[in-house]
Amino acid sequence: MIDSIILSYTTFVYFAAFMLYLLAMVMNRELLARLGTYASLIGLTAQTVAIILRWVASYRMGIGHAPFSNLYESLIFFAWTLMLLYMIVEWRTRNRTFGTFVTPLAFLAMAYASFSPNISSHIQPLIPALKSNWLISHVITCFFGYAAFGVSFGLSIMYLLKRLDASEKKNIFLKLIPPRGILDDLNYQMMVIGFLMLTLGIITGSVWAHSAWGSYWSWDPKETWSLITWLIYAAVIHSRMVRGWKGKKIAILSMVGFFCVLFTYFGVNYLAGLHSYAQ
Repeated sequence: MIDSIILSYTTFVYFAAFMLYLLAMVMNRELLARLGTYASLIGLTAQTVAIILRWVASYRMGIGHAPFSNLYESLIFFAWTLMLLYMIVEWRTRNRTFGTFVTPLAFLAMAYASFSPNISSHIQPLIPALKSNWLISHVITCFFGYAAFGVSFGLSIMYLLKRLDASEKKNIFLKLIPPRGILDDLNYQMMVIGFLMLTLGIITGSVWAHSAWGSYWSWDPKETWSLITWLIYAAVIHSRMVRGWKGKKIAILSMVGFFCVLFTYFGVNYLAGLHSYAQ
């Protein structure tokens, strides 16, 4: 289908964007960074068009649902939310070095969705449990939360790398990374956004679960790990607000939290539970 073809090409566009951002940092060339921004915008635009086409195609097939129903579609949407948030961050900060650490996540998500032999790109009918108006709100809030945590993960890597060059003069690559104070504040902001969106995702998921299965909470593996992830980021935000933790501690905890996000997203799909349809 045309949407799958567009998404396959978008994968390579995101890889090109990553390489342009990386070369821009290594060679200290603003032109390459600007080209990386253009490539990211082209990829995001193409991906938006492909998602809309896929949505329209599902209605033409008589299935008629938002393209968030299986692992392939969720990976595509995760990459889209990640790139959208990244472009907002780049526009807001006027700094393109973030692309070197964020675009690889979008590329890997797209590559796994497009080229994994275990993932089907075909549009499939919804199982009964997914036939609900809560599907869109639940998926959108959760994945914007995941995307914010993904950006936070990239910022944490940047912060830890910046610590290697205290003088900010020894290494051109590290010199181009924004000051640690900016990275720390932006990292915290992304975690707060992700935490709020994940909270909404858990709430909408609970309401959806009650209408689908008659229970707000069933201690399903994905529900349990979503709660664990929520508690980790809640602890990070609490530590920042109450104990004044900053810098390295927050960066490390952010990375730990993102690994929990990945396990919540991928790992529990292979455990028996109410969310086994995610496979």
